[in-house]
Amino acid sequence: ETLSSSDARRLKFLKWSTFLSATFGYGMYYVCRLSLNVVKKPIVDEGIFSETELGIIGSVLFFTYAIGKFTNGFLADRSNINRFMTTGLLVTALVNLCLGFTNSFILFAILWGISGWLQSMGAASCVVGLSRWFTDKERGSYYGFWSASHNIGEALTFLIIASIVSVLGWRYGFFGAGIVGLIGALIVWKFFHDTPESMGFPSVNVPKQKKEMSETETADFNKAQRQVLLMPAIWILALSSAFMYISRYAINSWGVFYLEAQKGYSTLDASFIISICPVCGIIGTMFSGVISDKLFGGRRNVPALIFGLMNVFALCLFLLVPGAHFGIDVLAMVLFGLGIGVLICFLGGLMAVDIAPRNASGAALGVVGIASYIGAGLQDMMSGILIEGQKTVQNGVDVYDFTYINWFWIGSALLSVLFALFVWNAKSKEVN
Repeated sequence: ETLSSSDARRLKFLKWSTFLSATFGYGMYYVCRLSLNVVKKPIVDEGIFSETELGIIGSVLFFTYAIGKFTNGFLADRSNINRFMTTGLLVTALVNLCLGFTNSFILFAILWGISGWLQSMGAASCVVGLSRWFTDKERGSYYGFWSASHNIGEALTFLIIASIVSVLGWRYGFFGAGIVGLIGALIVWKFFHDTPESMGFPSVNVPKQKKEMSETETADFNKAQRQVLLMPAIWILALSSAFMYISRYAINSWGVFYLEAQKGYSTLDASFIISICPVCGIIGTMFSGVISDKLFGGRRNVPALIFGLMNVFALCLFLLVPGAHFGIDVLAMVLFGLGIGVLICFLGGLMAVDIAPRNASGAALGVVGIASYIGAGLQDMMSGILIEGQKTVQNGVDVYDFTYINWFWIGSALLSVLFALFVWNAKSKEVN
């Protein structure tokens, strides 16, 4: 169906507003998710929660997020995504506002767990939105740029929320994140549109997708999904991604705390150094496909090995060089951000999709996604326990021995590389 010039301009505006509101809206989801990571040291210093309790609280979010990421994907397919995404961001923003008034460990953990479930509504809504508004030929490019949204959110958190905390205290960090979330919910509600049809346009994906699959197609679909669950290579990649997520969220969740406690940085300086990681992650994520396609002929295993080893080296630079060396710590975060940006794309999904049957890509992503966030959750709990277990008080000052935690984080990054090597020559298996 040919559109008039005015309708074509309006459709273009709606597509861009949906894309931009999805990108910045999901970035604001991340601000509400990462607020806790900036305020851990002040919370411990005030005696509100211990390091172990903070680790448990952090892991609760990852576990509820892992489950929600699986279930909310199905719900988003069947929902008005404008309302779905707005609701998730609105309520997680209100949770952040409530956390600023909370001193109870149980209540804090429950609220943070609820926030984890709501957080999982964001990505599902965005991916469904991109599928509804952009054609197959357009979607890959827009998906690549949208993928940078979590890096944008991380950078905003480590800069804006850290500035608020350094001036006003940790409670205002949650208040600030809550206000950012409320503004984001308003933007999403106003500019993130459900479907072209809901705005008076035909579907951009012509011909329209069939509402129901035939019995043969359903049987093939089910067989392909079962085959994914029986493929050892998928589970090995899931383990590789899980260990990579342990190292990713070790820095994401505890990096600011580590720089404050071990190297003596202020909250603002520590947050600035950690913010370099997501900024470089944007570059790694956006160019990961180009790197594998143009430089390695579509092979993911070689760049996965190179950037996996870069990840290990960056962690060694960050954790094993004693004392505060601003230049070295910044360099470590540049390398770590670039490495993680590429690995999130490869180990976090693309390599599994490459070897899964074409009609079971979602199942492959689901297996890797759940494993990744279970790894992230276990990391938060283990890190809290190990950090508190190696704490001593000398002359009234908390002194930490990070020896065990260093090897836990570096060892996880190394195991991720080793597991990825086991699927070096894995090939796609199509359903017969």
